[in-house]
Amino acid sequence: MTTTIKTAADIEGMRLACRLASEVLDYLTPHIKPGITTDAIDKLAHDYIVNVQQAIPAPLNYAPSGYTPYPKSICTSVNHQVCHGIPNDRPLKNGDIVNCDVTVIKNGWHGDTSRMFVVGDGSIAAKRLCTLTYDAMWHGIAKVRPGARLGDIGHAIQTFVENNGFSVVREFCGHGIGQRFHEEPQVLHYGRPGTLQELSAGMTFTIEPMVNAGRREIKQLGDGWTVVTKDHSLSAQWEHTVLVTETGYEVLTVSAGSPPPPAFVGA
Repeated sequence: MTTTIKTAADIEGMRLACRLASEVLDYLTPHIKPGITTDAIDKLAHDYIVNVQQAIPAPLNYAPSGYTPYPKSICTSVNHQVCHGIPNDRPLKNGDIVNCDVTVIKNGWHGDTSRMFVVGDGSIAAKRLCTLTYDAMWHGIAKVRPGARLGDIGHAIQTFVENNGFSVVREFCGHGIGQRFHEEPQVLHYGRPGTLQELSAGMTFTIEPMVNAGRREIKQLGDGWTVVTKDHSLSAQWEHTVLVTETGYEVLTVSAGSPPPPAFVGA
């Protein structure tokens, strides 16, 4: 599979799908508080995507090779769940952290984004992990420009995370995206600068580091989807879909409620 270069018309389609994905997270934000179940969050997201946005939730029944079909419309990964957590009927508690990962299909184009939410009053450690993971994503995004290499993105994320005493999950990565949910290239969140594929204008891919408060080792649960930290330490993830432009990058998954870029990113 080769990396697809998007045309101007393709990019307009991507912009719309990506904005809609971000707007789902805006819509969910006031609902994420102690007592709500992740099942209820999933239903809110599903109904909003289908009925308001007239779009399709990409995760529902998604079944890559070797997987059973994913049973819900979004992923909700709580506390030590790293990714692909399946919404369920357990109420969120004060102090939990939860990643909501949304992918919307609109007019055949995919928009993919996720945010961390601290439920109620989080601990200092939990808030620090969420903030640091957000910054790590942006350290990667800031490296995106034509002529840069995928290894530059991974190296920027890894060094920032590890210098702060946390660890980067290696088994899952960002990915190309467009008319398919997962395309080339794979975007690793670790690596060496100057290595791997060179970036070209028109490429679209996700940057979505998973950062563990403890060790980087993970394991998959028996449901075939949910991934957790082996040492039960907290894990956080943020995700944006990014376009390589002629002069740098454009973050496509933005909306009125998107958190602003960190101060170090600049204008």
